Amino acid sequence: MDNFMTQVKNLAQSLYPCSAQKLDYDMKLHFLENTSVTCNDGTPAGYYMKESRGSRRWLIFLEGGWYCFNKENCDSRYDTMRRLMSSSKWPQTKTGTGILSPLPEENPHWWNANMVFIPYCSSDVWSGASAKTDHSGYAFMGSLIIQEVVKDLLTKGLDNAKVLLLAGSSAGGTGVLLNVDPVAELLVGLGHPGIQVRGLADSGWFLDNKQYRSTDCHDTISCAPTEAIKRGIKYWGSVVPERCRQVHLGEEWNCFFGYRVFPSIKSPVFVVQWLFDEAQLTVDNIHLTGQPVQEGQWRYIQNLGIELRNTLKDVPAMFAPACLSHEVITRNYWIDVQVKGTSLPRALHCWDRSLQDNSRNNKAPPKGCPVHLIDSCPWPHCNPTCPTIRDQFTGQEMNVIQFLMHMGFDVQKMAQQQGMDPSKLLGMLSSGS
Repeated sequence: MDNFMTQVKNLAQSLYPCSAQKLDYDMKLHFLENTSVTCNDGTPAGYYMKESRGSRRWLIFLEGGWYCFNKENCDSRYDTMRRLMSSSKWPQTKTGTGILSPLPEENPHWWNANMVFIPYCSSDVWSGASAKTDHSGYAFMGSLIIQEVVKDLLTKGLDNAKVLLLAGSSAGGTGVLLNVDPVAELLVGLGHPGIQVRGLADSGWFLDNKQYRSTDCHDTISCAPTEAIKRGIKYWGSVVPERCRQVHLGEEWNCFFGYRVFPSIKSPVFVVQWLFDEAQLTVDNIHLTGQPVQEGQWRYIQNLGIELRNTLKDVPAMFAPACLSHEVITRNYWIDVQVKGTSLPRALHCWDRSLQDNSRNNKAPPKGCPVHLIDSCPWPHCNPTCPTIRDQFTGQEMNVIQFLMHMGFDVQKMAQQQGMDPSKLLGMLSSGS
């Protein structure tokens, strides 16, 4: 396969009169035609796009970056992270990485698609539909930005698409769960029922679990997940998918949590979720700084993996490695992580095939092509293909054993409990069995 890809690339490059270096791989910035749909501060919203003429596959990616849920923490976000609230300093071009890369060796399955990246500048988990008011001081138009981008793209070739994959990471991953059906409905309403809309939600499947230590809801980081969303929904003027809203009338915050919104989603969605997600641990008040982790925290972390695994068991298409990390599909190492011997690009390829076969009423999934992949080993980084961990203070890479020691994991004690030799246990840990 690699050899074939190299040949394809060489052929493609030989067909261009200019050298490979001059091929324009960057996505270019476009502002929305509808200027009334804006970022938080009223500057125009927009998207980056790289066309791939000849491909009928489109990938629209929603950027992540937390949220703010009241005037105080939005003001502070505006001071410190303005590009997540304003388009005033966006660069003219953007280079696609991971699943947005146009290079087959970085992106074996989707490199040839039309790529669209929507910067996150609404701070509302892509859910808001409210214009700027004196009361809030900001516009929250995440859901409207997605709809307007789709409308603009219909004049740029999306009208001829076969497949539209709405993808996103972190808050963008939750944004996919909230917007994939509305996008499908919008396209049907505009007379394009033939476009198959699918979702790819990366690191956006959060749990509304109990924090390790309860704290007051002052800022984004310390606020328990449910409390932040309950406040946010009111402040943002959020819209949630209609079918989920019907199930949770008056408690629409439920629709921001993957396992609660998923049963009502009609479009096919592939879920990618680290079993030990760093953002989840942060809102749960587990901060993995330089101090060794206490036993209670270690139990909490292992328990999180169990809880998450339970919420994913009925999701037909998913990829859930036992790693401590956050976000993956736009990272350059996204092709290296495996679950049970299958990489994520391979699993997405299998998912594509299974959906094609389904539409031809051939229900059995392709043999040797799994789409439901979840690690069964019980602690962070027990999978040897996990991304490298770095010490948060020194930036040094750590191997699994160093990491476990750093986490305060007592190898001697654990070996005793399991009735085995410590060196044997270490061997098992580092081999990921």
